[in-house]
Amino acid sequence: MHYFSQSFNYDHPWAHVVIGMWHKYPNPHCSHVVTVDVVDRSVDPQTGIIRTERILGCKQRAPVWIVKLFGGSEDAFVREISFVDPSTQCTTISSVNLSLSQFATCNEMIRYAPAPGGCTTFTQTAEIQARVAMWRAAADKLESWLAQRFEQNAQLGKVGFTDVLRKLWEEASDRERARASS
Repeated sequence: MHYFSQSFNYDHPWAHVVIGMWHKYPNPHCSHVVTVDVVDRSVDPQTGIIRTERILGCKQRAPVWIVKLFGGSEDAFVREISFVDPSTQCTTISSVNLSLSQFATCNEMIRYAPAPGGCTTFTQTAEIQARVAMWRAAADKLESWLAQRFEQNAQLGKVGFTDVLRKLWEEASDRERARASS
């Protein structure tokens, strides 16, 4: 099993980050995510917690040895479930791959929470595990490749989301200034 973890602060308040997360895709930095479909969204009437389930469609070029050994295609799908709690100002997102999950799983957890100075702390962890115990050498190689790909995509995601937040809130500030000056 391979583990990945990172944590950092976005220079935006929690409410801005939560609004931004719904605008993360499409994103030129994360061009591997090609579709986002909301499967279900509900609000708990007692707690106000918003639960959203989405399916992300991705295109990833896999090494030839993976395609030969496990089959599959460039198309991959990920199930994501998020909980936005406005009372605690905490957002949690869990995701797991649906494609080729009989061979490997990637369980990811993300958390957004307020931080001092009007920032938002982002925490991300992932557990990547191959499920081909018969072929330990292939499993190790597969896990290493998946972990490397996950880390690359996580860094692209950070850059892309920072861009989304900047554009989203710069545009809002520009509109507000324009209204104020008219």
